[in-house]
Amino acid sequence: MTKTAKAAKTPATTFDALIVGNGMVGTALCALLADAGMQVGLVEAQPRPLALDTLGEAPAPRVSALSPVSVRLLKHLGAWPLMAEKRVTAYRYMRVWDTEGSGDIAFSADEAGVAALGYIVENSLTTAALNARVLDHPGVTTFFGQRVTALQTTATGRWLKLEDGTTLGAPLVVAADGARSVLRDMAEIDVAEDDMHQHAVVTTVRCERPHGATARQAFVAGQPLAFLPLTVAGDERYCSVVWSVAPERAEALKAMTPEALGEALGRALEHRLGAVEVCDRAYAFPLVQRHARRYTAPHFALVGDAAHSIHPLAGQGVNLGLMDAAVLAEEVIAAFQRGAPWGDARRLKRFERRRRGDNAAVLALMKGFKTLFGVEHPGVLLARNMGMNGLDRLVPLKRAMMRQATGERGRLPESCR
Repeated sequence: MTKTAKAAKTPATTFDALIVGNGMVGTALCALLADAGMQVGLVEAQPRPLALDTLGEAPAPRVSALSPVSVRLLKHLGAWPLMAEKRVTAYRYMRVWDTEGSGDIAFSADEAGVAALGYIVENSLTTAALNARVLDHPGVTTFFGQRVTALQTTATGRWLKLEDGTTLGAPLVVAADGARSVLRDMAEIDVAEDDMHQHAVVTTVRCERPHGATARQAFVAGQPLAFLPLTVAGDERYCSVVWSVAPERAEALKAMTPEALGEALGRALEHRLGAVEVCDRAYAFPLVQRHARRYTAPHFALVGDAAHSIHPLAGQGVNLGLMDAAVLAEEVIAAFQRGAPWGDARRLKRFERRRRGDNAAVLALMKGFKTLFGVEHPGVLLARNMGMNGLDRLVPLKRAMMRQATGERGRLPESCR
């Protein structure tokens, strides 16, 4: 168990809120609540937090496409300047095409009226920058290297029991512990699962030609291949690759030599960036889309992947999770500042109403895209290619789509405006 230096002076076991999970979403929520004057306990099973000075020179394999709205939240929290000092790559353009036909669509920041469509950032960098904000915060006590072994309910709150026997209580417990959330199971919240029958293969590559601040996504036999731009020490020829393929294909790609994998990736991308050099080993993880039947219970809430996990096709997962954190924080802080019960079921339902519909719509859209591009019938192939080409000429409709993709949907929390 570790605590921040300032918080360790008052070893209380009760808090205003307890958050389980030191990922991007849980840590952002922790910072929002602590900045509002709440005493927050942050519990994490990993033994030590990620720190900015321990990140490697080479890009980490897992990245996210942060939307401009998510960046506003990170700026509000003071994390973005720390990230920008390290390695952040803006993309101003996006190109999507179907390698099985002639369908091709291009998006640009100028059409959307924004400085950038998004920013490719390593997950570890975002988490480390948020940690820099919370680990020494006087309102935060951390418990690293601790798994939760029990979740108990009382009339006024919830209690967590940690594996070392420590008991922590709060009027609100938030599960931010990922797609296979232990806390969600302990709270007996069911989840709908939809196996995508694909594995995401991820790696880092260096291409013959620079990426030109463009995110590229090709549908290769219905399987999305993304080349996401990275800039390493000023070199714009790096990309983070995410290829969603059948499980047996994923194993074959992982088993390839770096040279063979580079050739396969270059071929699949139709050599649009020239020759491809693989800079890291290939990793693979199964894709399962999940959505919790409900996000809340009395004194309990789910955020991020604990509430919903999504196909990486559009890179929207972390943006949905950060919006969960911002909306939940706004609802909780409003009650806290008025002296109202912030863990009350009715208060938490307000958060659920604001987030569930948006999350469900994006999950359904991603599943629809995956299904549409997975059909190989000639009629469907012709229709989707005609649709892509037609949409590319409808600038007002494209502009509306890009506004949605940049996170400008519905009533935004004040921290994201």
